[in-house]
Amino acid sequence: MPTTVNDRAADHAIDPLFLERWSPRAFSDEQISEAELLSLFEAARWAPSSYNSQPWRFIYARRGTAHWHRLLGLLNAFNASWAKDAAALVVVVSKPTLVVPGKAEEIASHTHSFDAGAAWAHLALQATRSGWQAHGMAGLDLERAAEELNVPGGYRVEAAVAIGKVGDKAQLPEALQAREVPSQRHPLSASVFEGAFPAG
Repeated sequence: MPTTVNDRAADHAIDPLFLERWSPRAFSDEQISEAELLSLFEAARWAPSSYNSQPWRFIYARRGTAHWHRLLGLLNAFNASWAKDAAALVVVVSKPTLVVPGKAEEIASHTHSFDAGAAWAHLALQATRSGWQAHGMAGLDLERAAEELNVPGGYRVEAAVAIGKVGDKAQLPEALQAREVPSQRHPLSASVFEGAFPAG
C-alpha cells in the first residue's frame, strides 16, 4: 500500500518519515538546545562513506549565540531574509581527499560530496524524527564562508542548512507563502532506469 503524508503520496510503500521531511522557510521562535542539535550531528556521523573516510565537517551556530551573525551573514539576501528565524544554522564542508586503509598518503576522493550529502540526509531525517525540520541552501558566499570560518585549504564548502520548528507561514512575504508546503517529486520513471539510460 503506497504511503501518504502531508498531501504527498509515494508510489510505493516507504516509511512515513521520508514524506514528513520537507524544507520550510517559516520557522517559529523556538530555540534548539545544544544537546538536541548534537543529536542531529550524531545521526549524520553514522552516514556511509567511501572507505569510511567520513569527509563531512559541520560548522554551526545557534540563534542568539556569539557566532550566529557570522553564519547568517554568509547567506545570500534571499536566504538570510527567512533563515534569520531558524534555531540553528550549519555550514557543510567536505574533505576532497582520503587515506585508503593500509596506505599512508592521501588520494583524491571521487565521492566526498556524495558522502557529505549522505550525512546531510541523515541529519535532516533525524531532525524530522525529533520534531524539527532542516532546509538545505546553496545560496551562500562560498569563498567568504571558507575564509571567515577558517576552512582549511583543499576543503570544499558544500552548502548551508537552516534548522528550526515549523512556524506560521504568514510571517513570510506573500510571494513565498504559497510555496510554503511540502514539495512533490517527479515519478520514479523519470530517474530510475533498468540496465541503462533510455535511448533517445
